[in-house]
Amino acid sequence: MAIELATKYLPYVDEIFSTESKKSLLTNNDFDFTGAHTVKIYRIGTSGMNNYMRDGDMPEGQWSRYGTVQGLDATTQAMTLTKDRSFTFAIDALDQDETVNQLAAASALARQVRQVVVPEVDAWVYAQMCTNAGTKPTALALTASNIYTEIIKGTNALDNAEAPDTGRVLMVTPDTYLLMKQSKDIILESDIGNDMRIRGVIANLDGMAVLRVPASRLPAKFGFMIAHPVATVAPTKLESYKTHQDPPGINGSLVEGRIVYDAFVLENKKAALYFQATT
Repeated sequence: MAIELATKYLPYVDEIFSTESKKSLLTNNDFDFTGAHTVKIYRIGTSGMNNYMRDGDMPEGQWSRYGTVQGLDATTQAMTLTKDRSFTFAIDALDQDETVNQLAAASALARQVRQVVVPEVDAWVYAQMCTNAGTKPTALALTASNIYTEIIKGTNALDNAEAPDTGRVLMVTPDTYLLMKQSKDIILESDIGNDMRIRGVIANLDGMAVLRVPASRLPAKFGFMIAHPVATVAPTKLESYKTHQDPPGINGSLVEGRIVYDAFVLENKKAALYFQATT
């Protein structure tokens, strides 16, 4: 006796895991790119200190008792947007109907942004921060016994550069975080406000918010980075996503998306970035 067993398709999609972006804790949007493709900012020099000449004859060529008059340097740093990215795909009306509406334009677009767009933007921003960090010591093998020593070397570098004390972020991979948990020298403060947990902060260490980022979004051999958001500008000038129903030539939905973004490390603030590579 032959029996044909039933096959049932459930209205459920087995989604790929995807992490929310955490770059807002590490970067800023201090500059407005509206109406411009390039933004230039000034870097102004300073004057050295002198001993005021209260009395006596001034040296030849010096006419002021305050010292020799100096000019100030005024150079610029240009920030030109380089990432103009897009995507497009179509969903046939019959395909949508015969997949129990799981192949729908709205959910497909959200999936595209979550799994493709956000990881690409994050990877580019983090790569620029690592490449242009003010301090990049020699790569070394990080272990549970040396991880804390290497981290406090980073905080020491930021301290000596007079980077802001508050607002620093320690960005680590899951592997580095595992070493931190195994280190007898590290005591992580886990009493974190709910608003910070929502943004991705998992602990505090020496006054720094600890941020765990997937290794797939970071450069190869990434150990850890100490960053203050004042150092990196990460503008998103344009973010446009559209769905078109039954456009010419397609019976169904056409989805299009475009995002214009970039990341720039400020020359005078790059000392607020410390990147430690691992072997």
